[in-house]
Amino acid sequence: MDGVNKIEQALDEALSRAEASGAPPRLASALRYAVFPGGARIRPRLCLAVAYACGIEDAAPATAAASAIELLHCASLVHDDLPCFDDAATRRGKPSVHRAFGEPLAVLAGDALIVLAFETLARETACPPLRLAGLVLSVGRAVGMPLGIVAGQAWECEPQADLRAYHRAKTGALFAAATVCGAVAAGHEADPWRDLGERLGEAFQVADDLRDAAGNAEDLGKPVGRDAALDRMSAARELGIDGALMRLDDLVDEAVASIPRCPGASELRTLIRIEAQRFLPKELVRVAA
Repeated sequence: MDGVNKIEQALDEALSRAEASGAPPRLASALRYAVFPGGARIRPRLCLAVAYACGIEDAAPATAAASAIELLHCASLVHDDLPCFDDAATRRGKPSVHRAFGEPLAVLAGDALIVLAFETLARETACPPLRLAGLVLSVGRAVGMPLGIVAGQAWECEPQADLRAYHRAKTGALFAAATVCGAVAAGHEADPWRDLGERLGEAFQVADDLRDAAGNAEDLGKPVGRDAALDRMSAARELGIDGALMRLDDLVDEAVASIPRCPGASELRTLIRIEAQRFLPKELVRVAA
């Protein structure tokens, strides 16, 4: 899942437009602060990896979709860290946006990143209208109701929720958008690629639950133990560490098996297995081996 430089450049260009003359300077700074420096950029890298596996010739539509997905992910982190949700003090090894800029600007920064994502998708995607419509629909579906990341966040506010449904919405939705958009950008059908994204997203969330339960805050760049502190459902709490590790392995196997036929299927399977090893906190890598 290469293409990091391409993604970073596209994100920088999108932020530069948002910072243009006339923009409120502190809000503009908050946007860039929320996006850079980034994390693993796994969602946009996955989008590009699928596009290349499908044999894409013009990478511009996939890069635009990848950038939009990452901007939406960053927006979700800003909102997730707010006092009304996790009240997280740090993110990616530095103060969270609401700690650095205040809660009002953090809310606005998250909102602005959502709008910027769709603007970026529309501005940078030079492809047939039907293909662009498919990209916009896939990204929008991953964010909103009833099954997008907004729904995933809302499940935390419900008295009861199914853990897998929660994981599919909160994390799996954007992963599904990444795989679907990579395929659509390359001119392939969307639906055969949805299972790959949903299973990878669920696997990533299970791993994130394990990181929260057994990881190190200094290594992760964010607080740990939040699921227990907030009495929030998680795979580690529901299944135990060993059970969550087994669930993670099963999901990765299912993801790899779901990859549709395409020119780069073999390489994509290898890349996903390598990437999955990076999901776990180092404290559990030996246990999982």
